[in-house]
Amino acid sequence: MNGMKTAMLLAALTALFMGLGYVFGGSGGAVIALIVAAGMNLFTFWNADRIVLKMHDAHEVDARSAPEFYNLVAELARRANLPMPRVYLIESANPNAFATGRNPEHAAVAATTGLIDRLTRDEVAAVMAHELGHVKNRDTLTMTMVATIAGAISMIANFGMFFGGHGEDKPNPVVAIAAMVMAPFAAMIVQMAISRTREFSADRAGAEISGNPRALASALAKIAGPAQAIPSVASDRNPAAAQLYIVPTGVSDLFSTHPATEKRIAALMAMEPSQPAPAAPARRASALDPLRK
Repeated sequence: MNGMKTAMLLAALTALFMGLGYVFGGSGGAVIALIVAAGMNLFTFWNADRIVLKMHDAHEVDARSAPEFYNLVAELARRANLPMPRVYLIESANPNAFATGRNPEHAAVAATTGLIDRLTRDEVAAVMAHELGHVKNRDTLTMTMVATIAGAISMIANFGMFFGGHGEDKPNPVVAIAAMVMAPFAAMIVQMAISRTREFSADRAGAEISGNPRALASALAKIAGPAQAIPSVASDRNPAAAQLYIVPTGVSDLFSTHPATEKRIAALMAMEPSQPAPAAPARRASALDPLRK
């Protein structure tokens, strides 16, 4: 199913890319765009994870540079019966995490230092288990390609707003207007390609992998507000990247692909019906602070 979804996504984004080519260069521009899109799709399939990680200035860690965090992910991967993913940290106050890669054998998981700072060890484990749930469910290829290709279309559309127009000295107003609607079309494709049930499925998988649905519910309660309030440089540059994260950042609703955090918490707490839903507590020091030394 995810393979078919990815193929449909590529076809839709290729058509949109050709539309941009036609708007900016007529029929010749559309042909050039088709050739470029074919090369871009192939390149993105093999390299989208590297593009996304570079977009976030993520740096890879191992058992020597961040032993507690790395070993935590290793234990979760073992529980999930998954190959060991590459592990990354991102220097950002925005508390978030994501998974990327074209399949479980070529997967990577990343967390921000802001997430590590705000959560307990059990909560960090539950969040990373959620990301491994995406890997296990094979969501990451579609998610990663959306972030890279839709972001490229938005960037080209923004460029075309100022420089479009078949070689004229000044931008053509019709071309500029057409370019303005391309980014919303890219966002619509993002929403069609990324089902909101994906997050519920990854939440359930994460709760099962970590064995602690309450810890994941508590983590979501703690980071939902700060993730909206604290800027994310990567998603500011490319709003389509926001759909990668465990909780959405403060971007336009146009790119919203996540269900309400309250609904996700309620679904997790339904796995422990005798327990009340967690409230967002005051910030506390993380049990994983040593990894940042």
